[in-house]
Amino acid sequence: MKVTPCAIADVLLIEPRVFGDERGFFFESFNQRAFNLATGLAPSFVQDNHSKSARGVLRGLHYQLHQPQGKLVRVVAGEVFDVAVDIRRNSPTFGKWAGEILSADNKRQLWVPPGLAHGFLVLSETAEFLYKTTDYYAPEFERCIAWNDPDLAIVWPTPQGGRQLSAKDAAGVTFLQAELTD
Repeated sequence: MKVTPCAIADVLLIEPRVFGDERGFFFESFNQRAFNLATGLAPSFVQDNHSKSARGVLRGLHYQLHQPQGKLVRVVAGEVFDVAVDIRRNSPTFGKWAGEILSADNKRQLWVPPGLAHGFLVLSETAEFLYKTTDYYAPEFERCIAWNDPDLAIVWPTPQGGRQLSAKDAAGVTFLQAELTD
């Protein structure tokens, strides 16, 4: 596996070794020992999530104020633009974002450590998104920062047909209004 730090050094782009031939392909989507050795981290994952979304669906920017979740994310069908935002006040990259294209074709994964906000935009007709989390979902602690916050200035791709947001995501607060982590 190849591990590359992103614009936020704690956010890691992970590219697995893929073995393919005319029959198809094989790769280990997760191996705890290999992950720990390659990243220097040893997270304990407690929950796996799977979502399917249509083109233009933008989910995020989500985080949990308490019980922050580290996330190992990947796409098994389609393509997304995946974003992590550093909301840790004491971090040297506070207020910065990192974005990567994740797809079923490139098989890339992104490690988003606890204490960051996360979101993605579906670029293909549909996308299936899988992620492992280091803590359980706690809706009472979930918060949402506006995807189009001017202070963050995330450069989102423009999908065909525009963007679709849930009511919760459309009501996201600005970065300056958000409750943040240390």
